[in-house]
Amino acid sequence: MITAALTDEELERYARHIVLPEIGGAGQQRLKRARVLVIGAGGLGAPVLEYLAAAGIGTLGIVDDDIVSLSNLQRQVIHATGDVGMAKTDSARAAIIRINPNVVVEEHNFRLTVDNAPALIARYDIVADGSDNFETRYAVADACAAESRPLVHAAVGRFDGSVTVLKPFESGPDGTLNPSYRDLFPEAPPPGLVPSCAVAGIVGALTGVIGTLQAMEAIKLITGIGEPLVGRLLLYDALAARFDTIRYKRTNR
Repeated sequence: MITAALTDEELERYARHIVLPEIGGAGQQRLKRARVLVIGAGGLGAPVLEYLAAAGIGTLGIVDDDIVSLSNLQRQVIHATGDVGMAKTDSARAAIIRINPNVVVEEHNFRLTVDNAPALIARYDIVADGSDNFETRYAVADACAAESRPLVHAAVGRFDGSVTVLKPFESGPDGTLNPSYRDLFPEAPPPGLVPSCAVAGIVGALTGVIGTLQAMEAIKLITGIGEPLVGRLLLYDALAARFDTIRYKRTNR
């Protein structure tokens, strides 16, 4: 069990957090106690893992059943050339320890499914989803809703990305339940309608922008600061250098 007390080394390491009145020592202790599960150690998962590790999250869980390939390195910056052929969970763990040896890393080298998602997600406080397919996204979102775990969801494609926070097990200021992932996307698109990045391509830096936003939302949720993107979908158009926000609500389903 991780103790919340900060060591002298940690006080120095996180000094720029601690001087922020919104975070302070108490907020840093909450980060240290937190257990965050990251789905995917790819384009989105890479910056999420790196920035949460640097921020002092106590325990990071990584779910990924893939190995590092050369074509990953254009965007999956947590992996290096020498990691090609290595399990992504192993490569990501090594990078996290280099960034911050205080972080406990838990590797889950398998694919998340509707069958194994609930039990795994129940072991963590918050989930950040960086998966690249709708089957996994629905499995993660449904399990998070069932286990009352906040979900920071993101998606990217070519030059565009989006981020939102899902807490459908809680009510908003007006007393109505917050929307779920299925309120935002009631059904998965037909197979082949949304091409993979291997087919359509993607700018590597885009995943850094969106993944870093995911990490920021997770930090806000853990420390209780700011206004998380609950009921709001943040859209980023890289070519136009423009952010837009769309509000969405719970349906009557």
